[in-house]
Amino acid sequence: MKPLSRQLDWANFIFLLFSPLIGVVGTIYYSFHYGIHPVNVTLLVAFFWLTGLSITGGYHRYFAHKTYVSHSLLKLFYLVFGACALQNTALRWASDHRNHHRYTDTEKDPYNFQEGFWYAHVGWICYKRPSDPSQFTNVPDLLNDRLVMWQHRYYLLIAILIGFGIPTLVGLAFGHPLGGFLWGGILRVVLVHHFTFLVNSASHRFGKQPYANDDSSRDCWWLAFLTNGEGYHNFHHKFPSDYRNGIRWFHWDPTKWWLCSLRMVGLTSRLNKVSTQALLQARRAMERVHSTWQMTQSLSHVGAAIPAKLVPAEAGSNSI
Repeated sequence: MKPLSRQLDWANFIFLLFSPLIGVVGTIYYSFHYGIHPVNVTLLVAFFWLTGLSITGGYHRYFAHKTYVSHSLLKLFYLVFGACALQNTALRWASDHRNHHRYTDTEKDPYNFQEGFWYAHVGWICYKRPSDPSQFTNVPDLLNDRLVMWQHRYYLLIAILIGFGIPTLVGLAFGHPLGGFLWGGILRVVLVHHFTFLVNSASHRFGKQPYANDDSSRDCWWLAFLTNGEGYHNFHHKFPSDYRNGIRWFHWDPTKWWLCSLRMVGLTSRLNKVSTQALLQARRAMERVHSTWQMTQSLSHVGAAIPAKLVPAEAGSNSI
């Protein structure tokens, strides 16, 4: 959709504009006057992890990509706390994400990085979507899931009652209802929002491309620490059916460890992993791209043009 034909979604725009102001400035102001209570910090940390893992392990690696089999109780957990993250319903989120993978860096990509860093980060959410009767045709499996459709119907109610109601009530029990609302509600939502949004923006701008260079995705090790392991985005775009993002033992990927832990108690099964052969083939193909690029560089003094596809994200080492 061309910029001139876009209509601002005022509800999203206002929330995304004022939630950081209330969450950050409001929490600082409150803490300055009433102190930092351990219960409020605990609420922030607890709900940050509960909602964050529901996005990465649930919305992303389960509902969008079906990289493993989930028990119904775990699905319910994901749907409840995923709603509390205020990133839309699992149905909408997964549909958008499947389109992102299918149409990466094109006009049909919902968060097309080619339209700019900030558009991919948060701008795309600020515009209304054109009416499309076929918008969910790419998620027929989720349309037939009763739990997913239940969450789709009651998404905002769940988000308000659980995501904001519980932190406020817990804060009230300790004499800090506003503190619970600010720390465990608004500030937590802002942090989970923008850390998640960085996957759409920063991981298409910073890092290396060890597995493929046919789109803008990159492996960005430091981003993994902010996103429960979602920083290895080039690997993920090349192998979206793998339940992992970080494949080395030293890669920070709490979502991977979460899913492996749940397998031991029967809540996850059939965790899909790409074959070693496929990994090696992808890496060797990119090593040849790097070698070709280096050779082309050495001949550039004769004025030969360097094909864009031969230019890797970083000319240095291909290691992750």
